[in-house]
Amino acid sequence: MKNSRRNRYGEKNTALAVLSLPTLLWYAAFCYLPLFGIVMAFKRYRLIPGKSFIYSLFFGSEWVGLSNFRFLFLNPQMWQVIRNTLLYNIIFLLLGVLIPVSLAIILAFIRTAKIRSAVQVIMLLPYFLSWVVVSYFVYAFLSPDRGFINMLLRNAGAPPVNFYTEPAVWPYILVLTQLWKNSGYSMLLYYANIMGIDPELYDLAAVDGAGVRQVIRHVILPSLKNVITVMVILNLGHILSSDFGLFYQVTRNSGSIQEVTQTIDVFVFKALTEQSNYGFSAAAGLLQNGIGCIILLIADRMIKRIDPEGGVL
Repeated sequence: MKNSRRNRYGEKNTALAVLSLPTLLWYAAFCYLPLFGIVMAFKRYRLIPGKSFIYSLFFGSEWVGLSNFRFLFLNPQMWQVIRNTLLYNIIFLLLGVLIPVSLAIILAFIRTAKIRSAVQVIMLLPYFLSWVVVSYFVYAFLSPDRGFINMLLRNAGAPPVNFYTEPAVWPYILVLTQLWKNSGYSMLLYYANIMGIDPELYDLAAVDGAGVRQVIRHVILPSLKNVITVMVILNLGHILSSDFGLFYQVTRNSGSIQEVTQTIDVFVFKALTEQSNYGFSAAAGLLQNGIGCIILLIADRMIKRIDPEGGVL
């Protein structure tokens, strides 16, 4: 009897292992195998004619140690770039929880199924648009010549504004654009969790005479606590990274506003394309991901101390 059970469990485990094999191969090929490229952050990469990338990296490139990291921090623009990246990500983190959670709660209280479905489709549609397409939408509003806003200003008798040379307005434009594009997807994640709440909790709240505010505070928000925690921890892991399309495509790479729009990813991309400094780019990527990983682990440990059932790892 025991042998038959073991055989049965062994067959199930083998079947599950076979099913997971494509995923394991994908991770090995695209996530673990490229890790050998980390060595580029400590070398001055030079492509040897007629030789492969690997040969050029390991045998034809000079080992420079921490010189690439030193160049990264000694660059006069770097601290401004780090400041921009951190401030934008902190704002995105806070508003990226507050607004989608609020929208999900509002959506949950809409009783008409057709209206609820229409709202979901309208909110989710921008998420599937590429940043190139979004950049043209933004340009249609902000264009100095035929932009919608400047046309309204002309009709009102006011002079047009060249938004692509006005740094002061771009933090607001970038935050609004990022929220417009991504809030719908986050909203659906929170809404799915709200729909998974036991209906008996609502019935008990109604029996106790709870109003809408009390239901939100004592039923919905506690049920969303775990998913909010997971989303915050995962976003903290990318605190030094930025959405390249948002800061490069939407701003149309305007040099006049780079003091408030240039982040680490854009800065590294320009260094790579303009100076062909591969080692510098690799060092910046390693630093971003390394610090992000450390912050993620620290945040997860702190949350587990507060709530043993919380956290991701």
